[in-house]
Parts: sequence; C-alpha cells; structure tokens
Amino acid sequence: MQLNENADLDTGQVEDLRGSTSGSGLGGTGGGFPIPIPMGGGKIGMIITVIVVLGMILLGGTFGSGLLGGGDGSQQADNSAIEQRCAKTNQNRFQDPSCRNWLYVQSVQTYWATTLPQVFRVQYQSATTRFFSGSVSTGCGQADSGVGPFYCPADRHVYIDLTFYDELSNRFGASGEFAAPYVVAHEYGHHVQTLLGTETKMREAQQRDPSNANRYSVMLELQADCYAGAWAHGATTTKDRDGDTLFTSITDADVQEAVETAEAIGDDAIQKKTTGRVNQDQFTHGSSAQRKEWFLRGQKSGDPSQCDTFSGAV
Repeated sequence: MQLNENADLDTGQVEDLRGSTSGSGLGGTGGGFPIPIPMGGGKIGMIITVIVVLGMILLGGTFGSGLLGGGDGSQQADNSAIEQRCAKTNQNRFQDPSCRNWLYVQSVQTYWATTLPQVFRVQYQSATTRFFSGSVSTGCGQADSGVGPFYCPADRHVYIDLTFYDELSNRFGASGEFAAPYVVAHEYGHHVQTLLGTETKMREAQQRDPSNANRYSVMLELQADCYAGAWAHGATTTKDRDGDTLFTSITDADVQEAVETAEAIGDDAIQKKTTGRVNQDQFTHGSSAQRKEWFLRGQKSGDPSQCDTFSGAV
C-alpha cells in the first residue's frame, strides 16, 4: 500500500475530539458486555462496531441504546493540531496514524460519492469521522474506547479511538497496515446501509422475528464487509479535489492483510480465543470464513450490487 504523499486532505472529513472532555464512559453497564450482544429494542441510537476489545469483546455488532448512558454528541472538535500535523509541509505526515486514517476516510467517501448514485441511484451524503480518546458522547449515547471503531446511525458519524489498532494487532494478530483502511471502509459500509434504508429494514426484521435477530445482524455485517471489499477494488481510482490519486497502489499483499483482519474478528475466532468454544447461535457478525468470503466478493467484483447478503444463504 502506497499513499500519495502530495494528497490534499479535505478538512471536512474528520473532527478531532481528543482534546474534549467526554464524560463518564459507558453508562450503567458495570464494566463490559458479555457474549452474545443483546439485540433489538430501543431507539435508532444503535452503535455498529467492528469489535470490542480491552476485555469486553463485543464482536462489532449492534446494540440498543438501553446499554449506553445518555450522551448528546455535543463535544466540540478542535482540528487545529491535526491540520498542522497533516499539512503537506510535514514530509512525515503519513507516519502519523491520524493523517493516514484521514486519507482512508477521504478515499472511502470519495468512492461512495461516485458509486452510490451510479449503482443504487441514491445520492451520497457525507459522514464525518470523529477521532476520540478514552470516551465520547454520541447521538447513540456514551461510549468508551473499549467499544472500538463504530458507526452511529442516530448522528451519522463514524467514531474511532486510534489506539484500537494497537489492540487489534496485539490481541488478535491483525497487524498489517491494510487492517486500518479495511476497518474504516467497513464502518462506512454501515453508513451506506443507513442511506439505503437497509439498517432500518434489518432492525424492523429483528423486531418482527426476534428469535432470528442475530442472523439478521450477521447479514448486515457481512454486507458491510462486502462493501469494504468493493471500495478496496476501486481505492486507487479515488482522487482528491485536485484530481490527484489518494492511493498510488494497493497490492495483493494488502488485500491479504484485510482478509486476515476479517478472519481474526470472525465470531468463531473471537469466541474460541476468549471462551475456548464456539456457539453459532451467538454469532452476530459471521464466521471468519464468511467474513473473508464476503470481503473478497466485493473486492474481486468491485460491484457493491453483488453484496446482497439478505437474499438466500450467506
């Protein structure tokens, strides 16, 4: 993976909340969420994650607002420091995870700004990524770093504590550089699902058929993986406002790193690692094999219309 060192980063893509005071963390939970994740119920304030780490292991699913404290999303961003670090004048800017993730966000959103209307005939609406540290107040409630990266449909923001990637590498062995852009692309896959109405329909299906709530969640998550793969296929075509490419290359080795990350956070892999056994009834994201399969389906086809996980078996 090579990034364009001269890429123009759009300041509207990210908000840096790391200097903000964000409150008391996850409210009323007593220190973590067991497996499986409670599903269904609650307002639209559902957080969609990749994975929970730091001893919580949330598997990257959806959960109701009743599991979170209040939180109004009113923290103030201050981009002055990050804009200085990520300016073109800083020759080492892409050694900074903030700057790299900023570019990933911009590439993913640039991809969908073109692809969503072309493929689904729906206009793309941008979603800001918010970098936070420790804990954060969101439209879905209060969350802390243990939740990992997540998308909140209620305020349509992606939230990332960048220390998550260290945990992903150290605890789950997903250490490749392309793990981070895969995670970002997966979260924006959830934003696309919100724009298309898929997330709402899935939630309604869970309420009608609560005994299969986890199965519907798996469908949603595998589709987000497939959307991430479709972006990976087209990432080298994404450009900044001046028409310069954001990624100058993505190799087969990069794709393999994304696959290894998808496999590392499969439900079966995490259950086996954390409990020593596998219970398919508690799957909320799909097995390692399923996550690999659907990411590669998107990556090989480059066509997000091939990502229909809700028709037939997954």
